[in-house]
Amino acid sequence: MKAIYYIGIFILLVVGCASSGETPPDTPPDTPVSLQVNPEPATTVPALGTNYAAVVTCNKPWTITSNQLWCICSPASATAGIANVQVRVAANYSGQNRSADIVFAVGTYTKTYTITQGFTEEVITTPAGYSLVWNDEFNGGKMPDTNNWWYETGASGWGNNELQNYIAGNSGKDTCALVSGGTLKIIAKKRGAEVISIRMNTKESWTYGYFEARLKLPQGRGTWPAFWMLPKNFTAWPDDGEIDIMEEVGYRPNWISSSIHCKAYYHSIGTQKTAEKYIETAESDFHVYAVEWTSDFIKGYVDGVPYFTFTNDKQGNKNTWPFNAPFYLKLNLAWGGNWGGAQGVDESKLPATYEIDYVRVFQKQ
Repeated sequence: MKAIYYIGIFILLVVGCASSGETPPDTPPDTPVSLQVNPEPATTVPALGTNYAAVVTCNKPWTITSNQLWCICSPASATAGIANVQVRVAANYSGQNRSADIVFAVGTYTKTYTITQGFTEEVITTPAGYSLVWNDEFNGGKMPDTNNWWYETGASGWGNNELQNYIAGNSGKDTCALVSGGTLKIIAKKRGAEVISIRMNTKESWTYGYFEARLKLPQGRGTWPAFWMLPKNFTAWPDDGEIDIMEEVGYRPNWISSSIHCKAYYHSIGTQKTAEKYIETAESDFHVYAVEWTSDFIKGYVDGVPYFTFTNDKQGNKNTWPFNAPFYLKLNLAWGGNWGGAQGVDESKLPATYEIDYVRVFQKQ
């Protein structure tokens, strides 16, 4: 367990003031601001981060802004009445104390609240020019944190004739998503005549950034682990885009790949944009897989070494570059399917375990 050097002070969203000057047109100019937060915010913020939820009641429209990407408030605004507010503070691995200013505004009135946060013993290596804005180190609990992740479920084939049935973490006595020893284990296993596994997604999404995970891949013909991204506002594939940070199929052990898909470039029409690399110990040891996504390019990395690049043609054409919208992260272990099962499956290799040490998101300030 990582040591916590400092505990910060968390002061948020408690305000009561009289209104003067310009106010929103839906209330009289002399109506005082009335804002209540329930429950009262926590008074400390741990260095390992926190999620805070509250119900805000206000008689006027209001906004919340944060000047740091590692402190996220949502929604950013609400009309008069009752609204739910979420504040997420990422863990601080920067090696130094930090602070964020949160500004609550009603009409022309503003008030600033400051979150101060200490740092943990472990220092995360941050790509040059980036800051950590989201992470899951899988250090606590027995299941993935549902404040961070949500599950997709079912046995629909998932567009690839896959054989597994995805479950929501556990089903009855069967657990396929387990946190222990500082890592997440995604386990594909037999249950009667079927194979069950996990497909899980981040609740948050981002436009551009550096996205990485430290992974150890499963073994066995039929396994198909992936670490990838889809757009938050998905309507059609491949039109809306897909970013594959890491994929591997068990019948080609230790060959990992990074790819993009969009309307102009995808495998079904033979125009795919992808690259692969042989990592001798991909199935026996942990390696760091990452993608750097900017408005100019998408680059795939393994252990800090780039091996895939897709460049924006700057034509303003969604068919070739739909990658200018929020995307979320996905982790899953498929069984069989068009690619994973291209040379059959070997059920003697079940249960198969896909192990994730951490997932981290960095963005430019």
